[in-house]
Amino acid sequence: MYVVVIFASREPPTGRLLCIVSLIMKPFSTLGWGLLLGCLPQSGLTAPANTVHNETTTGVLEARAPSGSKTVIIQMFEWTWDSIAAECTNFIGSAGYGFVQVSPPAEHIQGSQWWTDYQPVSYTLTSKRGNRQQFSNMITTCHNAGVKVIADTLFNHMAGVDSGTGVAGSSFTHYNYPGIYQNQDFHHCGLEPGDDIVNYNNRVEVQTCELDNLADLATDTEYVRGRLAQYGNDLLSLGVDGFRLDAAKHMPTTDIANILSRLTSRPYISQEVIFGAGEPIQPSEYVQNGDVQEFRYTTALKNAFLGGGISSLQNLDNQGWVSGSQANVFVTNHDTERNGNSLSNSSPSNTYVTATIFSLAHPYGTPTILSSYTFSTTDDGAPNGGSGTCSGTGGSNGWLCQHRWIAFSGMVSWRNTVGSATINNWVSPQSQQIAFGRGSGGSAGFVAINNADSAWSATFKTSLGDGSYCDVISGTSSSNGACSGSSFTVSGGSFSATVPARSAIAIHTGAEGTGSGSGGGTGTGSSGTVAVTFSETATTTFGENIFLVGSISQLGSWNPSSSLPLSSATYPVWTVTVNLPANTAFEYKFIRKETDGSVVWESDPNRQATVASSGTQSLSSSWK
Repeated sequence: MYVVVIFASREPPTGRLLCIVSLIMKPFSTLGWGLLLGCLPQSGLTAPANTVHNETTTGVLEARAPSGSKTVIIQMFEWTWDSIAAECTNFIGSAGYGFVQVSPPAEHIQGSQWWTDYQPVSYTLTSKRGNRQQFSNMITTCHNAGVKVIADTLFNHMAGVDSGTGVAGSSFTHYNYPGIYQNQDFHHCGLEPGDDIVNYNNRVEVQTCELDNLADLATDTEYVRGRLAQYGNDLLSLGVDGFRLDAAKHMPTTDIANILSRLTSRPYISQEVIFGAGEPIQPSEYVQNGDVQEFRYTTALKNAFLGGGISSLQNLDNQGWVSGSQANVFVTNHDTERNGNSLSNSSPSNTYVTATIFSLAHPYGTPTILSSYTFSTTDDGAPNGGSGTCSGTGGSNGWLCQHRWIAFSGMVSWRNTVGSATINNWVSPQSQQIAFGRGSGGSAGFVAINNADSAWSATFKTSLGDGSYCDVISGTSSSNGACSGSSFTVSGGSFSATVPARSAIAIHTGAEGTGSGSGGGTGTGSSGTVAVTFSETATTTFGENIFLVGSISQLGSWNPSSSLPLSSATYPVWTVTVNLPANTAFEYKFIRKETDGSVVWESDPNRQATVASSGTQSLSSSWK
């Protein structure tokens, strides 16, 4: 008999939050080692040697990017192949993203939950996301838009249930997948099949026992290595450009190196290796194979932006982590937004947005942005039948479309402009305020991030040349040199600005222009904007959120998909601070987005206000 339970361990489960496990389990602490030796592979308890793979790993970002400069990855979590193809054409390519990371392209167990995609039953390219032809078409379409494709890939395991039929009709049992694997192709580390990892301080246990009852492939055997390489080569033949290796920590690095050596080309590799303090398996072991997902970075950003102080984030290559040139980093991913181990869309005080701005501005690592959906429970699969839908600068039908948020897409262009340049002109007047530049001359950018609760006014030194620049956090620049948001004027290597509380500003040489608040060409860099804080008292139920929308572009031009999320940190008072053009009259309303993605508007009439001429401003109201 089996039940669904929440699995808790020293390491958060990778790729699954709710999994099927046996009611009767024998923990390793109750087994005699002599008995256990007979159940482990012939290598017994000897840890595999960490020999270095003899192939040279490509570590240059430019070599992996479509145009030599685009390195930002979007994790298109649970999007169908058709919807990814459409989004590559409609937005992703022109916005300057380099890669899309897609959900695992393999047949998996049935079920609407998101984690079913992470329990493969065959290597047939049919899943909830679409079939082989749709997958192939998505790759071609994205390539035509200048975007490369990374496939989330499962080399460590197969399914975690006793038996069933996959979404493409393949029948299987826990250790028998007809035509692919049989009992001898799996690790059996305990007295009974299905024993899970208990002790993360034992290397062999972590890499040969089962993660959440998932049938653990014997990646140390010739047949399994060859079969996994065959699957990888099939994906490469369709044009896949890279693999994210799920649960890489649960495979010896030498096993991964052997499998990768059998591939027909050198794809980009990102390996999921969750760091555990004091554990024998370390992320540094895996850089021989490609990039490593650096979870310590994710934790550091969460701690810094939630109160620890962001001034500590200047030098990230001296933290004892893997080198930035070998790290794949993220503010949040599909696991951590559910298990609480990172910032997320529901984090207070705009910290998720400002942390992502930082991640795209700082040179450490190759950044991945999560594009996902709202959920009520951690099990929830994709809304709208998995068809990702975006509108304007946001999402619709339950999708968040974070990759379209102006601050995120604006910082992608910022990062593409500065390239691999190092940090310059770093300033930090207090622990929650930082500003720095990257690059010089015609390929330079400057960013200021204010994680404090009050506005920050300062004059900043920069390597940008004299001229006017659009703030890519509050708006965009057009071909005629107009800014839809704020603009700043650099004169004599400096500019003055007010950075709103819990917000940021960013300028770069690829977004020159002026706006209605450009400072009138005075050279002072005055943005001509006012930080307006909206406070709305509203009672909600779990899963409901309050958003702001209004008549001007900064408030989404009445488009609910472009509305601004309010923070619930001071619930039932919801707040958001927005940079608005000075002396501008506007109308606005608050809307409530339900758990199913539907929208409830406040009652008429529209609220009205005029932005002050300078300083800051507060507008308070209650739901009507």
